[in-house]
Amino acid sequence: MAEGPEIDTNVPHSARVWNHLLGGKDNYEVDQRAAEQFRAMFPQIVDIALADRAFLGRSVRHLAGEAGVRQFLDIGTGLPTMDNTHEVAQRAAPDARIVYVDNDPLVLTHARALLSSSPEGACDYLHADLREPGDILAKAAATLDFGRPVAIMLLGVVHFVHDDGEARRVLDVLLDAVPSGSHLVMTHATLDFDAGETAQAEAQQDWNEKSANPMVPRTRAAVTRFFDGLELLDPGVVSMSRWRPEHTPWGEPAEVAGYAAVARKP
Repeated sequence: MAEGPEIDTNVPHSARVWNHLLGGKDNYEVDQRAAEQFRAMFPQIVDIALADRAFLGRSVRHLAGEAGVRQFLDIGTGLPTMDNTHEVAQRAAPDARIVYVDNDPLVLTHARALLSSSPEGACDYLHADLREPGDILAKAAATLDFGRPVAIMLLGVVHFVHDDGEARRVLDVLLDAVPSGSHLVMTHATLDFDAGETAQAEAQQDWNEKSANPMVPRTRAAVTRFFDGLELLDPGVVSMSRWRPEHTPWGEPAEVAGYAAVARKP
């Protein structure tokens, strides 16, 4: 595996901050400080991180199970934790094939942890950037068959593409490369649930000033437009915690400040 760029430990990186929020150990002091400052300003960020991870599990279980998808292109995968995409998918379908993509050099150093595929399936990791979808597709073709349906996983990554037109271009390139029956899976940051409070917006601004990965939260309408031309699965674009949640005695879970959706390419 080729060496990637050097790891910059002086600036917090989103993958490592997210890892800290999820209780992981693969991060640096600069990431821990950024995560704890964000948490102090906006405590719900931990609930958002956990909801995002839980949505990954529910969506992949549906796709590998009921929908019969056997290929997953997970872009912006972040650092490995429990129940990564390939683990969830291969429980339902041992022959599932997964390609992970991320641009954080630290993720590259942990690639071997991601490559523990089932014997029947396959798993690979690419060091690449979402903004270069052609490069991703060319490299992923070594593992994935783009003549068969693919689930394109974009969890917590599109909000790092600031321009709506650029984000649309990236999605078009990815979706044009996959056939009918493929799916787009997305989570996205939003300020829609702030309800007039300023804590989240202030924490967001502070993050953007300090991080190597500033982000742009979008409204529900803006996120929904990313699914134009696709068939949204029920319940549509909703808070991450409310996309097909498991039944509990406590009823529907509380909303968190992040959208999630799954859609099928007709």
